[in-house]
Amino acid sequence: MAADDVKQATAEGTNAGGDEVEVTSSGDAGKAATKEADAQSIIADLVEKARAAMDVFIDYDQEQVNEVVQAVAWAIIKQENAEELARLAVEDTGLGNFEDKVKKNQRKSLGTLRDLLDPSAKSVGVIEVDEEKGITKIAKPVGVVAAVTPSTNPGATPANKTMMALKGRNAVIIAPSPKGASTCELLLQYIHEELSKVGAPLDLVQMLPKVDKEMTQELMKQADFLTVTGSANNVRSGQTSGTPNACVSAGNVVSVVDSTARIEEAAHKIRISKTFDYGTSCSNDNSVVIEAPVYEEMVEALKREGGYFCDDEERELLKEALWPGGGKRSGETLCKAPSVIAEIAGLDNPEARDASFFMVEGKGVGEEDLFSGEKLAVVLTVYKAADFDEALDLTKGILNYVGLGHSCGLHTTDESNIERIGLEMDVCRLLINQIQVFGNGGSFDNGLNFTLSMGGGSWAGNNIDENLSYKHFLNITKVSRLIPEVVPTQEELLGSYWSKYGR
Repeated sequence: MAADDVKQATAEGTNAGGDEVEVTSSGDAGKAATKEADAQSIIADLVEKARAAMDVFIDYDQEQVNEVVQAVAWAIIKQENAEELARLAVEDTGLGNFEDKVKKNQRKSLGTLRDLLDPSAKSVGVIEVDEEKGITKIAKPVGVVAAVTPSTNPGATPANKTMMALKGRNAVIIAPSPKGASTCELLLQYIHEELSKVGAPLDLVQMLPKVDKEMTQELMKQADFLTVTGSANNVRSGQTSGTPNACVSAGNVVSVVDSTARIEEAAHKIRISKTFDYGTSCSNDNSVVIEAPVYEEMVEALKREGGYFCDDEERELLKEALWPGGGKRSGETLCKAPSVIAEIAGLDNPEARDASFFMVEGKGVGEEDLFSGEKLAVVLTVYKAADFDEALDLTKGILNYVGLGHSCGLHTTDESNIERIGLEMDVCRLLINQIQVFGNGGSFDNGLNFTLSMGGGSWAGNNIDENLSYKHFLNITKVSRLIPEVVPTQEELLGSYWSKYGR
């Protein structure tokens, strides 16, 4: 993932949005048992209602299902709804900014709706017939879906997952982060208003009535299918819950700028990616690796885009503001406006106070330089590489530290470099000359499907290596018919081996 999600290392006792939640002490076993029993009962009731709603939904044809998906999309795309959800999200979470959240609510939902309404996106009954192989595919629901969502995108992510799950005639129970619960509750209200218009059961979409660790974990156990976008702890819990799941990985996007890149264009796109919603996404650029021949030119272009390059003293002030005492990531500077970060860090230079984002020199990879990791802030780490070989080595090192499997980008006009980085980089998404924060989760100008949850494959310990889509919320029955038998000869299959190594 994250996906647009919180993907930071969190301490025990944090939830999907990195928020502190109540953790039962080991010395109070009685209260813990009562709390667990209460959670079991509450979740069981939600699941029962969801199954009853699915009993009705299962008889919907493709047109009716698509209409339900449209209803959910309109609940967040509608201008006044998108704005109110964005306003409440910023107010209650303190993360990101209003304008970008409105864009995210609408753009991601509109793009996802486009994908889901594509004539080829069949999810009801017979969805494919291959006469040559004698295989007919029939789509069926996976069941009650638990959707764990982060505080970084408390409106867009649950809406996105809900649209995908409903496309497969499933029911959804959303587990928001505590800080994002109010936004999710308002979204649910909007969704129910639209579902009422089309006559669909309202219990197709529910959310936890009480958001805490026990409730979320119990939902993970009782649901039929699970998808988690959020903190490392919750993703790990989801993947080890025993429930079939599609959980997503940590992001730490790196963009490589080679010596053939269109510099002004690259700087503009990296700035947009770095600053969008103040860095709440797993797809915001975190580092840029620049080849030496264009390093100075690229840095100057980034400055013209509003970037402020910190000197060594300012770099240390910024580091203390992000990781006080070199410890955990501070919530005070998490996804905040650059002016807020400058104030907290004590950056007194007027140019720093007016900057759109900050740049710091990369002085290592891994624990030796915390700036090489995911920052969830408008801070870009800048590395200088002697050549393309070193640029690839640096990028690999950064991703091996945080973000392996997720994504990276390349700004270039050299086709051979595109092939090289594609072959060498262990990521599931490689964007060429694109805005990472928009492109990784699908865009109207690339071929990736729209989503806010991006799998990192086995590199990231995920079950999926692609963008989460409606297909992950389908069970497929394959009906096999007899076809004419064709048995290959040994010569056909082993002839090339025999000719090289003998029999």
